[in-house]
Amino acid sequence: MVLIRAKQVRQKVKDLDKIIEEYREEHPKKGREYSSYERSFKKRLKNAVKNLDKLIKESVMNFNYFSKNENKHSLSLAKRIRLILVKELTEKGNRKIANILDLFSMLNGIDISYKTVERLYSDDKIILGLHNLFILALKKRSIKITDCCGDATGYSLTITKHYRSYAQALKDKVKEQISEKKAFVFKFALMDLESQMYICYGSSLKSEKEAYDKAMQMISRIDVRINSIRLDRYYSFPCYVNQFKESKVFIIPRKNVKLANGFKWHETLKNFLLDTMNYLEEYFKRNNSESGWASDKKMFGWKISQKREDRIDTALFVRVVWHNLLLIYV
Repeated sequence: MVLIRAKQVRQKVKDLDKIIEEYREEHPKKGREYSSYERSFKKRLKNAVKNLDKLIKESVMNFNYFSKNENKHSLSLAKRIRLILVKELTEKGNRKIANILDLFSMLNGIDISYKTVERLYSDDKIILGLHNLFILALKKRSIKITDCCGDATGYSLTITKHYRSYAQALKDKVKEQISEKKAFVFKFALMDLESQMYICYGSSLKSEKEAYDKAMQMISRIDVRINSIRLDRYYSFPCYVNQFKESKVFIIPRKNVKLANGFKWHETLKNFLLDTMNYLEEYFKRNNSESGWASDKKMFGWKISQKREDRIDTALFVRVVWHNLLLIYV
């Protein structure tokens, strides 16, 4: 058994900039071929749209949900799920519209108000149906054991409120003041490296940590086992690393790192110290998460139009589901 000391790890962290420079010389970054990416994206989107109806029906098959306060709906559950998926997908982009025209033929004969659309985001049946659709996508790609990476991103919220105050009665005019409150929502997800699918997700208006905790709750409830995980420096603490006792963990230690914090933490630091180049090769696969976020934001935009926290979470989950649906048919 090789013994390591905290000062050795700290020195390695101190030398890390030079080590990473050497690593990048040995592992030059590959550029993306945008023309082939666009062709691939177009094909995947059309295939997802073509098979969407079948996937939704499969996700709500044998669906049982009972509630004392359940509202009556003019649309079936399958149509409501389809509608929320269409709504979130069509928020942005003319090019995207050209590739999803088949979606609109699925919505023929649907006459609804904007309030009905708004309530989709807080409909428990829809949220459960989306969860089934999410799990179905993972099953289609046979994801049971995963080598994954995790990262958080943020979306801006612009909440606009209208305040009306009457002017002088003689003038009988209305003054409208519009005030905008800028807000931010955190989103965390784990991505399977092989399929590029998200395997769990969480969001929070409070902190990245809360979004992470929600994602961990989700992964604990689904049938996917983590073989290895890569996280950024925000998670370079024993409390995070020790959560993954049965998994290989790749993090970059902080400058003031200490050893006496459990076996898993010690094992991770030892791997970093003794096999740094191979360790970095695994760690930098974490960049797949950043690429996934960039792709999602290009597809859906940087903003969320919902106002209530539960509906904001649903909007983000719809985008996660779409991300996975596009990767079923590759």
